[in-house]
Amino acid sequence: MTQSNLMEKIVSLCKRRGFVFQSSEIYGGLGSVWDYGPLGVELKRNVKDAWWKSVVHNRDDMVGLDCGILMHPDVWRASGHAENFSDVLVDCKSCKKRFRKDHIGDKCPECGSKDFTEGRAFNLMMKTYLGAVEDENSLSYLRPETAQGIFVNFANVVDTSRKKLPFGIAQIGKSFRNEITPGNFIFRTREFEQMEIEYFTNPKDADAIHQQWIDERFNWYIALGIHKEALRLRKHGDKELAHYAKGCTDIEYEFPFGWSELEGIANRTDFDLKQHAKFSNKDLQYQDNVTNEKIYPFIIEPSGGVDRATLAFLVDAYHEEEVKGTTRVVLKFSKELAPIKVAVLPLLKKNADIVKLAKTIKGDLSKMFTTVYDDTASIGKLYRRQDEVGTFFCVTVDVDSLEDKKVTVRDRDTMAQERIPVENLMEYLSKQLINY
Repeated sequence: MTQSNLMEKIVSLCKRRGFVFQSSEIYGGLGSVWDYGPLGVELKRNVKDAWWKSVVHNRDDMVGLDCGILMHPDVWRASGHAENFSDVLVDCKSCKKRFRKDHIGDKCPECGSKDFTEGRAFNLMMKTYLGAVEDENSLSYLRPETAQGIFVNFANVVDTSRKKLPFGIAQIGKSFRNEITPGNFIFRTREFEQMEIEYFTNPKDADAIHQQWIDERFNWYIALGIHKEALRLRKHGDKELAHYAKGCTDIEYEFPFGWSELEGIANRTDFDLKQHAKFSNKDLQYQDNVTNEKIYPFIIEPSGGVDRATLAFLVDAYHEEEVKGTTRVVLKFSKELAPIKVAVLPLLKKNADIVKLAKTIKGDLSKMFTTVYDDTASIGKLYRRQDEVGTFFCVTVDVDSLEDKKVTVRDRDTMAQERIPVENLMEYLSKQLINY
């Protein structure tokens, strides 16, 4: 299976099984905007929940935040986005296509021409207007990143949480960028969701803490099922770094379209708080209550994309194998990420007693697991359907179940089947999932 073929199969599966749909599809679609379907929204929620549990709930030095998408325009002037957040674009004079200058090399990727217009800056922020009158005074922006909301709330969090350095603030939220060259399915889109941490530390400890976050974030992907050989760390060269950054390392994944960034972990120094203090005329220094020392903390920023992570987990989970002369497709998600944990399947949907028992079992299991009931095909097709979406266990209720009060439990990865008493089913499934 070629890498391009793999990507085509994943995109097809996402549409066929309800993971991801093209936005506004009935109107011809909207370029590089995607809607998450019934299974996709569960997978994406599980990715976010796993991240939040790892970086907030499992740590004593982290708190959460959820900032507004719309912010005061001066936020973007202070951060530099209003002036500098832009790509240099050129037009091919032959085919009239427009490209980012840093993406084309010395010739047009469409027609091969080397005749381009002069480059000109294009700001990536999406504009909107607040209020009844659309003029410069009402101009605002959809945020291009979630980080600035954390910076401008730094003093609020310190005052209310009483956290001492080092500590961090985590946020998951939508951001918007008017990308000129989006693509590769949900990898690069104009509307996307970020999982971002701003970790504040004494400058003298910043280098060590930076490395700690690089290690922790790299291992998070492995713990959730990504194969280690499909991940790598890439340290930014001096010419790549933002002007305010002391260092940055990307976690990259080998997608079917090549190695690409999943997450960046940057040392942003004390630039952000100083900038917002300057523009707002507010004191954003941290004061140590013991020594009374006041400093601008350095900031370590692990910043990843929910959509990119979701795509990586989909790619890594995708498996094809031959079973009795036919190809079985299975998504081998980890137990934390699988959209469905258990599917309850009646062998005979026209048998009212079987259906009643199956729905009762489904209702009981739903109290602990994400569980579905399905009777819309033959049992063989139902198994394959659940394999394709990564469901761990299929519980089949048959005629014998009415007499012996047992059901057949089928394992996703091994396809092994075992008869389990209904009264022991919850305990059995719980133990099996712990072992995954």
